[in-house]
Amino acid sequence: MFNGFNDDDPFGTNFFGGFRHNLGGFVNPNRGFSENYRCFPIAMMQNGNERENVNYGGKIILPQSALEKLSQLNISYPMLFRLINGAENKHTHTGVLEFIAEEGRVYLPQWMMETLGTEPGSIIEVKNVTLPLGSFVKIQPQSTDFLDISDHRAVLEKALRNFSTLTMGDIIQINYNDKIYEIKVLEVKPHYEEHLGISIVETDLEVDFAPPVGYVDPAEQKAKPTSHMVIDLPKPVKKSEFAVFGGGGQSLRGKTKSSAVAANQDDNRQTEGDDDGPFELPFGQLYFGFPVVPPPSSTDNATSTTSTTTAFKGAGQTLRSKKK
Repeated sequence: MFNGFNDDDPFGTNFFGGFRHNLGGFVNPNRGFSENYRCFPIAMMQNGNERENVNYGGKIILPQSALEKLSQLNISYPMLFRLINGAENKHTHTGVLEFIAEEGRVYLPQWMMETLGTEPGSIIEVKNVTLPLGSFVKIQPQSTDFLDISDHRAVLEKALRNFSTLTMGDIIQINYNDKIYEIKVLEVKPHYEEHLGISIVETDLEVDFAPPVGYVDPAEQKAKPTSHMVIDLPKPVKKSEFAVFGGGGQSLRGKTKSSAVAANQDDNRQTEGDDDGPFELPFGQLYFGFPVVPPPSSTDNATSTTSTTTAFKGAGQTLRSKKK
């Protein structure tokens, strides 16, 4: 408070000589404020590089003439504006910090210049607007470096003190420990299609974080990817492909002998047909071998031979005739 001037309320009753609510003939019934200015980044103003809170905030610097026009209008406070780049059909919202810019100029943070797609010296429209008080905002850091901040909520809360508005789709910038972090506004509530912005001045704002761009869930990172490489296994070599002395032959009687390869193939087929495969037993059962059948003894063979065959069974003939 100095000489009746209140820093917290620069447009109080003392500023207008006690006629804030009823300015008589000084009140302009036209509530709109719309002016065209050439925009420049904060870094191009005098001592602009030293004012990081302005360059990494959400407020602009207007000329003194803008304050004179705004003081004659019955506008709502805090002063909020819509910045429009008609050439690119882009817009955003902002608050005002000071009225010290040169006439015909407006100074913007660098991220706001990029959002509007403007170059230094381009003409934009500055128009006053009334935005609803925000209750919810969802943001997304544009780099995983944001996760290195130990208390990111406290850092974000401090950084948003330099902002008056948030607009869906904007990518704002904050500075922490001499490092720049970009944050995209994904969603705001209440949501209105006509402006897509909210006011965050003196409001209880709920903030939700989306996973940063490029973030990978640790659970998915631990899962090993399956290999899709096709490995050609060696083909089994058939036994029939190689045989010793595989050629054919001729006998003295003129008969043709079959080749040994065919004979080997037949032997292999018979062998494969006789193979019963692996011997499988049910669970809990043991195998001690097949029952032993002793081979027949020599006595058994002689007995069976004499009983079934008789030597010299046939009849004979003599040269001498039998005597009568």
